[in-house]
Amino acid sequence: MREIVHVQAGQCGNQIGSKFWSVISDEHGINPVGEYCGESSLQQDKIGVYFDEVAGGRYVPRAILVDLEPGVLDSIRSGSIGQLFRPDNFIFGNNGASNNWAKGFYTDGAELIDTVLDVIRKEAESCDCVQGFQLTHSLGGGTGSGLGTLLLSKLKEEYPDRILSSFSVFPSPMVSDTVVEPYNATLSVHQLLENTDETFCIDNEALYNICFQTLKLQKPVNDDLNKLVSSTMSGVTTCLRFPGQLNADLRKLAVNMVPFPRLHFFMPGFSPLVAKGSQAYSTLNVQELTQQMFNVRNIMTACDPRHGKYLTAAAMFRGMVSMKEVEEQILSMHTKNSSYFVEWIPNNIKVAVCDIPPRGLKMSGTFIGNSTAILEVFKRIGNLFSGMDTRLLCNIFTLQKTFKKYTTARRTILDSEAYSRE
Repeated sequence: MREIVHVQAGQCGNQIGSKFWSVISDEHGINPVGEYCGESSLQQDKIGVYFDEVAGGRYVPRAILVDLEPGVLDSIRSGSIGQLFRPDNFIFGNNGASNNWAKGFYTDGAELIDTVLDVIRKEAESCDCVQGFQLTHSLGGGTGSGLGTLLLSKLKEEYPDRILSSFSVFPSPMVSDTVVEPYNATLSVHQLLENTDETFCIDNEALYNICFQTLKLQKPVNDDLNKLVSSTMSGVTTCLRFPGQLNADLRKLAVNMVPFPRLHFFMPGFSPLVAKGSQAYSTLNVQELTQQMFNVRNIMTACDPRHGKYLTAAAMFRGMVSMKEVEEQILSMHTKNSSYFVEWIPNNIKVAVCDIPPRGLKMSGTFIGNSTAILEVFKRIGNLFSGMDTRLLCNIFTLQKTFKKYTTARRTILDSEAYSRE
C-alpha cells in the first residue's frame, strides 16, 4: 500500500482538514469513532492510503494537527469527529503567530518544528511505503504560512525522494480584512515554488464568488467556503483512495500534470454547483458536468483560463457514467477550445472514472488544470504587496520628517534655555 501522511497547520488548515476527514470518512464507511460500517468492498480496497488500522479493527486517520495556539485544536477534539484522531497527533503552542509569517517561520514555529517532525517520522515509519505528504494550510495567516512552509522545507530535506503536495488557501480582502496577508502570501509562495511538487491553489476570492453568484448565498460564512474546499479535496484525492488506473498515486499525478518542475500550481474545480432552489430544474449528465467543469464560475482559483493557455488538465468523474460518453465529451471540449491548449503537449487532458459518487449526488466531476492564467492570482497578491510597500515607505518618510522637525524644535528649545541661563 502506498500511504500518504496528512498534515494540517494553522486555523484555516485545521478547519478545512477536519472537514476533509469528515467527508472521506463518510465515503469510506467509517463512523465518527473509527469503526467500519460501509456497504461496498471498494470502500476498503485502498483505505490504507489515508487510514491506519489499529487494534480492535478501528481506523485512525494518518493525520497530524498543528497550530501555535490551542483554540482550534480543542474545538476539533471536542467536535463530532474528535475521537477519530490519535490524541498524540495534536501538537500546539500557546502564543499564536499573530498573523506574522516570521513568527511562524523563524521564532515560535521553529521552537515547535522538532516536535512536529518527530510525530511525522513516527507516522512515516509505521507505513509500508510512503508515497508522499499532504499539507493543508492558508497563506494569509502566520501559522499556516510561516510554520507550514517551514515544515515543507524540513520535509524536503528529510524525504527528498517523496512527493510533497499542498492545498494552499490564497487570501482575499473579500473574506478577511487582515492587512498583512499579502506579505505573508508573498513570502510563502517563494517557499512553495522551491519545496512542493504539487500545489492546489484554492483562492478565497473564487470561493466567495462561487457562494455569492452560483450558490446564491447572500452572506457566505466560513462553513460554506469549507464545504466547497472539502468537496474539491475529496474529488482530487478520489483516484488515490479508490481503485483506478489514472493518477493512482501522487507521483503519477505529478508526471501527468507538471511539464516543468516550477510550474506545479494547479487550479482545481468541482461540478455540479447549483443553488438550492435550482437543483430540481437542472439535468445532471456527463455533458453538463463537462461544461461546468471547464467553466470559469466553477474553478476555485480567481483567474480566467481564457486569459492564458492550459499546459495540462485532468478530469475525474464519479458515479455510474459511461466511459465512452466521457471520452466523447472531453474530445469535443478539447476540439472546440483547442486555441486555449498548448499545441506542444498532445492529448493533454487526462480522464479518470470512479464508480462511487459523493454523498448526496448521483454523479460529480472534479477538474484539475495547470494553466498559465494562474499568473493573475500572483499578480493580484503582488499588486497588493506593492501597494502596501509604497504606503509603508510613505509612512517611513513621514516619520523621518516628523522626527527631524521634532529634533530641530528640541534643539531650539535647549539653545534658548542655555542662552537664558547665560
